[in-house]
Amino acid sequence: MESSTRNSDTMNISHIDTDDPWSVTEKDLRKEIRSLREAGESAAVATVMAVEGSAYRRPGAKMLISADQRNYGAVTAGCLEDMVLDIGHDVIETNEPRIEVFDLMENNNEAWGLGLGCNGVIELFVEPLDASWDYPLATVADNDPVTVLTVIDSEGSLPRGSRTVITDNAQRNVKTRRKIPSALIESVDDKIASVHSTNQTYVAQLDETRVLIDGLIPTDDLLIFGGQRDITPVTQLANQVGFRTHVHSGRGAIDESSIPIADSVTTGHPTEIATHVNTDETTYVIVMSHNLLDDKLAVETLLRETEVPHIGIMGPNERFEELRESLMKDGLQLTAADLDRISAPVGLDLGGGEPVEIALSIVSEALAVSNDRTGGQLCEQAGYIHSRIGQKGNSE
Repeated sequence: MESSTRNSDTMNISHIDTDDPWSVTEKDLRKEIRSLREAGESAAVATVMAVEGSAYRRPGAKMLISADQRNYGAVTAGCLEDMVLDIGHDVIETNEPRIEVFDLMENNNEAWGLGLGCNGVIELFVEPLDASWDYPLATVADNDPVTVLTVIDSEGSLPRGSRTVITDNAQRNVKTRRKIPSALIESVDDKIASVHSTNQTYVAQLDETRVLIDGLIPTDDLLIFGGQRDITPVTQLANQVGFRTHVHSGRGAIDESSIPIADSVTTGHPTEIATHVNTDETTYVIVMSHNLLDDKLAVETLLRETEVPHIGIMGPNERFEELRESLMKDGLQLTAADLDRISAPVGLDLGGGEPVEIALSIVSEALAVSNDRTGGQLCEQAGYIHSRIGQKGNSE
């Protein structure tokens, strides 16, 4: 087997357009934080702690502010960007974390000189980028979730910014900053359990101390099986929405130079596809080689050797039925559980026929599955758009 692989967690990310911070994904943001830490450059990180009412970003959203006041990522739709940049620069200068509350309710937002009507109160925690970020980001890059506990306010002896990191094996780790006492951690164990292995964020009030509980999960993977030109827009869009993308071709004649936007590229037999499943829980697969035999071998391998939750198969219903009959001849009878994992034809019904529209349909379905959604219209949905733990109001 030949392969060409880039380490997506340490690669140079100069491709990020600093003039368009709203195109930066969480994957990009984590890479840039690690890049700045490795370079020893000063920066600040702003995190949305809580939202009351409506806001563009939900709790946990982050924005990185460099020493020259450039930003990566966004915590609002842009209306507060300049103010957050100024706050970040002040945090870099003082090396002290701070809390900032923006009340953009209809009756209050004119105080900011803005006629926004966002109808939300946004609470931010802005902190210096320091060594306390190294361990959690390295752990997430190794595909292990972590929960970061940070003291954001305390009338006791704990200084703002005291931090402890909790991993899957329940070890408490802290780097540089003062550790949070075990008794305090134990008092929020139920909240930690709620956010661990999710990307949710929660603020816990414990007597005189407020603790930010921030769940960080590994980046989801989109594994694309194919080697034709139509994998390019799929890979491009998957990267743009934050997937870590892997392309595996069963017919050779493909390498990273032909798909530079992919995080990794491999060639080999279709039955080798399972070796490129990062984790069963966070890898989603698109089968689109346009070769029925190769697709059948890849699907059979995925069903027999992995538990990936989504196997999207390109092609019409008739083609899938032919593939299914071929699997049955090989002794693989698709169960209800198998069919739940398979989406054939792959994609959401967006109605478009252009290559990029087809790619958008495919990636949209994978994104919906990764977020445990079905992809319906928001206007037909009752209740919150995003799930939350103990948060008031609605994120938009």
